[in-house]
Amino acid sequence: MTIKVLTFGCRLNTYESEVMKQQADEAGLENAILVNTCAVTSEAVRQARQQIRKAKRDNPDARIIVTGCAAQTESERFASMEEVDLVLGNDEKLRAESYKAVPDFSVPLPEKIRVNDIMSVRETALHLIDGLEGRTRAFVQIQNGCDHRCTFCIIPFGRGNSRSVAMGPIVEQITKLVENGYAEVVLTGVDITSYGADLPGQPKLGTLVKSILKHVPDLPRLRISSIDSIEADPDLMDCIANEERLMPHLHLSLQSGDNMILKRMKRRHNREHTIAFCKDVRALRPDMVFGADIIVGFPTETEEMFQRSLDIVEECDLTHLHVFPYSARPGTPAARMPQVRGPIIRERAARLREAGEAALQRHLQSQIGREVRLLVEGKGLARTEQFTLTEIAEGDSGDIVAARIVDASQRHLMAVGL
Repeated sequence: MTIKVLTFGCRLNTYESEVMKQQADEAGLENAILVNTCAVTSEAVRQARQQIRKAKRDNPDARIIVTGCAAQTESERFASMEEVDLVLGNDEKLRAESYKAVPDFSVPLPEKIRVNDIMSVRETALHLIDGLEGRTRAFVQIQNGCDHRCTFCIIPFGRGNSRSVAMGPIVEQITKLVENGYAEVVLTGVDITSYGADLPGQPKLGTLVKSILKHVPDLPRLRISSIDSIEADPDLMDCIANEERLMPHLHLSLQSGDNMILKRMKRRHNREHTIAFCKDVRALRPDMVFGADIIVGFPTETEEMFQRSLDIVEECDLTHLHVFPYSARPGTPAARMPQVRGPIIRERAARLREAGEAALQRHLQSQIGREVRLLVEGKGLARTEQFTLTEIAEGDSGDIVAARIVDASQRHLMAVGL
């Protein structure tokens, strides 16, 4: 083993893990495990700590370097672990010099920590990569950080304020990825619908999408990750309506279907806006499907409030749900609000997941008999343009194949090549 990376959390972390490995290689680091953590929930932090201990047991001679959002927000907690040799912040992890002088074993705890004030970081530079190891689609960072302060969220304290990558380097990176054989690119960041507010001329996300599709004509498929629908700009809506290479799948940062809970979360949309947005998008693009993040058991949530989150699954015809049982993050306003009891949260999460499974099943059944174009991921699996998992025997990893959907299981579609 030379360098191994353990990645937790979001697509942005996946992209950054590739950059970290590239920077560590450039620094000449050897026999090390880089752990890129997530801070979204306390469970994500627990899993990272568990995997650090396991990594050390399995690789006793390896150096353990921990970074990511949880390392940024809880640096001393990770530095105090005897398995950990170095803790890097989210800014430091993307620099080769951070990996050039890993401390010796048993150094004092402060010497293990190299974490700056993330709020002082003003720019995000794009690191050009050749691709992502073992993946058929590539993630490209267009933005980092967040200017909003949702009451449940610790991420701005791990990522800093919103800052965007200029359009030119993004187009250059995607051109390079297409030349290297990637047929699908996913635009990713912390709050990508805030893209461009800090750039000259303040271009919007839709402006960027149009620029990519214009200047990279050989890119077959462009996908955007989680969005705040309240920030969807006219150019983005135009792309949804008219650009077939923009995939018909949007993942909404919804969080709740109840207006009072949304207000207490300090979200900027309400349930009526979400329902109207989904209706408007489907009028522009009838084959569009929606995923959504929904938090269950946010402080003060009553059964009636939770029912509105259940109802919005059908009202918006959501297809792919990410259900998050509420997890109090120290230092956030929501952690000081009246909490919902754990057993109630778990019961509601189970009910919402059941509703999500029923919604997915409706979507799967609706696809039987349709002709689709699949991006093959390998091992007999592929993804439709709507990001639905599909079983198919034809095609090699990275190929786009024409197919017909012939059946569906509880979780995925089944297709045969045309």
